Amino acid sequence: MKLIRGLQGLNQNVLEEKKRGVTIGNFDGLHRGHQALLTHFIETVRKEHLKSVVILFEPQPEEFFSKEEARPRLMRFREKWNALKKLGIDEILLFRFDETFSKKTAEDFVKEVLVEGLKAAYVLLGDDFRFGAKRLGDFDLVQKLSTSYGFRVERMGCIEEGGERVSSTAVRHALFQGDLKKAQALLGYPYNVYGRVIHGDKRGRILGFPTANISLYGNNSPLRGVYCVKVHGLKKESLPGVANVGYRPTVDGTRFQLEVHLLDFNEEIYGEKIHVEFLSPLREEKRFDSMDSLKEQISCDVKNAKLFFGMSHHE
Repeated sequence: MKLIRGLQGLNQNVLEEKKRGVTIGNFDGLHRGHQALLTHFIETVRKEHLKSVVILFEPQPEEFFSKEEARPRLMRFREKWNALKKLGIDEILLFRFDETFSKKTAEDFVKEVLVEGLKAAYVLLGDDFRFGAKRLGDFDLVQKLSTSYGFRVERMGCIEEGGERVSSTAVRHALFQGDLKKAQALLGYPYNVYGRVIHGDKRGRILGFPTANISLYGNNSPLRGVYCVKVHGLKKESLPGVANVGYRPTVDGTRFQLEVHLLDFNEEIYGEKIHVEFLSPLREEKRFDSMDSLKEQISCDVKNAKLFFGMSHHE
């Protein structure tokens, strides 16, 4: 899969004569709605002998406009890249979403990017897709312009789960409520977080429960609380653990982070890339009156996690 960076990247790449099929969006989380759209997209472009291009934006438009108030991401760009590559996408066209780009009109985007840049023959859009300055661009506008520019455009309807539209917003809401089963039903896979193990303040080690600390994108997450998790990437088999996602109020933490205590495991793993799969909630994060109370609660969390995983627990 090839990465093309913006219009400059398009101009620098000598694009062969083969025309392209294009779809556009954030694809945050690559939930079941995204999966249905991309499956249809890939089937169509292959049938029509086109190259498949997915247009993405970094930062995501909401992150640019809302800054610190933006909703937490479900997926980092690297995870999105890997998932799209597995699906068989040929090219990613990545635009830096900045002040200048935010002012580009929908009409100019269609003309400069879809027509002149990519020579699009087919464009697939989600039913709620909006783009261009002031979000004035939509399917109807693209359909109108497609007649003038000679490409075909198609709209993909939404997917529903339990009478609810599958969306990144719905996934975030389910996770914020701690409803992992609903989140999995919407995503089509268990919610997980990828990241590199970084050095923390070593408080877990002092308490007798060393943790692997993983930095979170934007120092935020749709999840809060303590969970039973499986950790992939360290051994051939996944490892059971207890994860805390939050600010660590007992130690007056100010940075939102993910900490994972691996059960019956004691190896140095700093710098390792791991994949944390969330399985079941244990409790909400809360402030304790003392470090002894916190240690007692963590011991209880570990005991409950071992019961969940069917492991023996020794006091």
